Order: sequence, then C-alpha cells, then structure tokens
Amino acid sequence: MIFKAVGDSRPYPDHGYSGRQWSGVPPRLVRLDELVTTKRELDLHQLLAEDSTFYGDLFAHVVEWEGTLYLEDGLHRALRAALHQRPTLHARVLSL
Repeated sequence: MIFKAVGDSRPYPDHGYSGRQWSGVPPRLVRLDELVTTKRELDLHQLLAEDSTFYGDLFAHVVEWEGTLYLEDGLHRALRAALHQRPTLHARVLSL
C-alpha cells in the first residue's frame, strides 16, 4: 500500500493557514507510508500535467494532528513520487 490510509475528509480542526502562511513552514521529507490522505479522488489531468506545480506551492501540505500525518494538499505530488518508486515526499508539515 502506498499510504498509511485513504481518507475522504479532514478530521483535524481548521487551522486557517493561508498560502502565504504555509510558505513559512519549512519543508521536510515525509514517508508516503506514514500519510493519511484527505481526498479519495484525484483529477488525472492534474496528476499528469507537466505544469501542475507552476501556480502552486512546490511542496505538499501535511497536517500533523494527534500523532497522525494527514496529506491536506499535494495528493498528485505524492502519487507522482510513488509512480517513480520514491518512498518519500518533500512536504511542509504543520503540527496542530
């Protein structure tokens, strides 16, 4: 299995972080098999687009809550890493 679990919601409280605030969180390596997704579906067009990170953050956004890492944004980046057989992903991790 690629991820620890596949979820379909955000079980943690709203953090209210904007894109600018996320950019202040330093990226670090996170293992894919430690992540719980917050989305069950992905737009395949977004996954395969060459410029998928052109307008957004280069790093995935992960929220750590009650000892679990939730992949809030960047599912397409995580799947791309898995397709390239990489076990880790650079992500900004916000601890709540």
